[in-house]
Amino acid sequence: MVQIQDSRAYHTISLPLDIPNVKVTQVQQNEWGDYIITVESTLKSTKCQYCERKLTKLHACGREIELRHLPILGRRVYIRLRPQQFKCPDCGNKMTTQTLDWYESNSPHTQAYDEYLMLSLVNSTVEDVSQKERVGYDAVEGAIGRCINTSVNWAEFTELSIIGIDEIALAKGRENFVALITTQQAAGRVAVLAVLPDRKKATVRQFLDSIPKQLRATMETACTDMWEGYVNAVTEFAAAHPEVSIQVVIDRYHVAKHYRDCVDKVRKRECRRLKKELSTADYQQITGAMWVVRKNNRDLTPDERTKLRRLFEYAPELKSAYTFREELTAIFERQLTKDQAIQRLLKWAGKVRQTALTCFDSFLTTLNNWLDPIANYFINRLNSGFVEGLNNKVKTLKRRCYGLLRVTTLFQRLYLDLEGYRLFA
Repeated sequence: MVQIQDSRAYHTISLPLDIPNVKVTQVQQNEWGDYIITVESTLKSTKCQYCERKLTKLHACGREIELRHLPILGRRVYIRLRPQQFKCPDCGNKMTTQTLDWYESNSPHTQAYDEYLMLSLVNSTVEDVSQKERVGYDAVEGAIGRCINTSVNWAEFTELSIIGIDEIALAKGRENFVALITTQQAAGRVAVLAVLPDRKKATVRQFLDSIPKQLRATMETACTDMWEGYVNAVTEFAAAHPEVSIQVVIDRYHVAKHYRDCVDKVRKRECRRLKKELSTADYQQITGAMWVVRKNNRDLTPDERTKLRRLFEYAPELKSAYTFREELTAIFERQLTKDQAIQRLLKWAGKVRQTALTCFDSFLTTLNNWLDPIANYFINRLNSGFVEGLNNKVKTLKRRCYGLLRVTTLFQRLYLDLEGYRLFA
């Protein structure tokens, strides 16, 4: 218990220090108004750091250390302590300095203050916390290193039924992609498993092989985009481990983006043509068509439907491409089995090939190459939405921190933003 005295009114209040195995010997304030609390250990023994023998004969007290602790009434607090030292007769009288459970050796903070800094860092920056708490930038980074691992702690997980694999660029405009591996737990919680230095198949496969055997048996679905390195890594991983039964699901978002881009290219080409051929008055009636064409038909307003019909009168090829796009979207919206979905997708592809349309040629090749993992979506209707949401969080984190160039640092800060309130609040 700490007694804080108001020097002007001579009022005294008592606050729990919440530090075990010590007694308070003195409380004072320095010239800046900070509280200096001097304590001494109540433990009369320690373990030899060499042979782990219990030592009970006190030799001396070491040099005084000062540790930053939780603030009291808005003021900084420091704990002063002279650690006890013991000599071990079995180790040639080598010295062991007693370290108590509430701080780490060579740390300038108590563990409670480290956790307080972690809570302050959630959705913030090291620089902000450094200024607000009036501690050094390196001291905050040191606290991160003590509190947050640079890699996943598998003991936190009991199942990995759904994992997601995607990439993100560490620096804008460069090809330095890193792979982000995440999981969606049964309760909907999204957790980061790894930030890998690249998106090569060997790197992803090496990480998958590091997953403990008891968790491998729970893996059911891997949601990813159409990057062969990811798909091949998962496929080879499953083949190498008999306990793994996992299927690859190509994310519906990436599939939709591909075929919708095909229609968008036709729109751009047709709008350029119409701008040259139509009068200014006629072209004015179809301006703003980009957002109208991009919207799903069921979401259009009456005015937008009118504008779309007018555009299709001038551009019948765009109408045909738009119709096929809506038909394909409708297939993904239906509650179909995997086999039914494959039949409908192949039927849709056959109808497109019978027309003179060429805008879907690249997508038809993609559909042919990735048909099975695309159709796996219809089994449990899983997608990479949780991965894309995490990607947006990474982008926000990078902007907030003015860039993060080390994968270990990115893992720590992302883990802290996701789990900080749960762990330190």
